[in-house]
Amino acid sequence: MKELQKQYTRILADYIEEQTERNLYIGQNFIRQLLQKNVAPEEVIHIHKSAVEEIIDEFPDELRYAYDFLIEVMVHYGLALSEHKSLLQQQEEIQMELQVATNIQNMILKSTRPSISGVDVGVISVPARKMSGDYVHFVEDHEKYVGVVVADVVGKGIPAALCMSMVKYGMDSLEHSESEPSHVLEVINRIVEKSVDDTMFVSMFYGRYDVEKSIFSYGSAGHEPALYYEAATDTYHELSAKGLLLGILPEGNYQQKEIQLMEDDLVIMMTDGVTEIRTNLEMDAIAKITSIVSTHRNESAQHIVDCVFKELEKLQEFELSDDFTLVILKKI
Repeated sequence: MKELQKQYTRILADYIEEQTERNLYIGQNFIRQLLQKNVAPEEVIHIHKSAVEEIIDEFPDELRYAYDFLIEVMVHYGLALSEHKSLLQQQEEIQMELQVATNIQNMILKSTRPSISGVDVGVISVPARKMSGDYVHFVEDHEKYVGVVVADVVGKGIPAALCMSMVKYGMDSLEHSESEPSHVLEVINRIVEKSVDDTMFVSMFYGRYDVEKSIFSYGSAGHEPALYYEAATDTYHELSAKGLLLGILPEGNYQQKEIQLMEDDLVIMMTDGVTEIRTNLEMDAIAKITSIVSTHRNESAQHIVDCVFKELEKLQEFELSDDFTLVILKKI
């Protein structure tokens, strides 16, 4: 440290006397030496203070006290800076791990939009954060049935994503979409109840469309009610069915209902991120959604869901407050 003190004193004295760019350049190079030797900020100030005291014959006490104060401040500044850098490094590591987890989630939960005779399907699922707590899954069975899952975990982030993987596991274990909605919900409920933490619950709507009979049967586990648009009467009906959230009790009974679909009828399934429109205006979310759907009901199912998302996103000033998932089945 004494050698560093001598070097800095000479550099500072030369600068005070000459004040050239060359003096500044030498000083900048000296700072690199201090960095390489891990000299703390308060030690740099102490070196500067000692150099000034040596160069200036009558060094005012007031200035000496000012330097002492700055040294004490910089001690705490150095500690805070070190902690800040450590937190930034931890945050970067977490972000990297989160990105890997997001990629895995997208791969595991990926589901292909079905292409099946007599029904047009539109779907959009946008996470509010990197990892989604919503889940959409389609199951097809040889052009006879198509099943659709719309689920939402009560929770966010990685725990919610892990919980949703249990729902995916349960759906894969059922194999065929011809399973009755009430049976599907009972099976998934047992898996969720055994496999996830007691604080995690899942709401789920399961619908099954019979291609030959044009019958849509459905059941719900505490999920946002779906909507049924009846084209013949130009009216909307709520598709509600009784059933507890998945994971609350090991055994659950889930009500099952069905409707007959006619040409241009729509079944609109969603998570609560769609209906929770948070703006400065008081608004009936369902009324807004049905208004948008009615405006575009003659378009494809995918076009309708895209329009609903764009309109609701605009109302929320393009900042989603929750995961947004919307699925529409259109009888054609």
